[in-house]
Amino acid sequence: MDGDVAVRRKGGNYVINVRVQPRASRNEVLGVQDGRLRVRTTVAPTDGKANKSVILLLARHLGVAPSRITQSRGLTHRNKQFIVEGPLDLPNGL
Repeated sequence: MDGDVAVRRKGGNYVINVRVQPRASRNEVLGVQDGRLRVRTTVAPTDGKANKSVILLLARHLGVAPSRITQSRGLTHRNKQFIVEGPLDLPNGL
């Protein structure tokens, strides 16, 4: 992880470090903690389904199309990294 920030610019894109809690009681974006955006999803981490759910949650939270978000790290881990194609208006708290 680079530094202590959850979101950083890389060229015209944004890199977002995420900590995922699968099998949660509800889908939600909690905010930044320990340099990662915390996300909960009700989906189990089976066959990449939780990753897809996190992409949809991030897209809704950031106000972008899911097709603008790709996962670059952490396919099978709770700590993940996503790239969002810019431009992007970041919500407060990121």
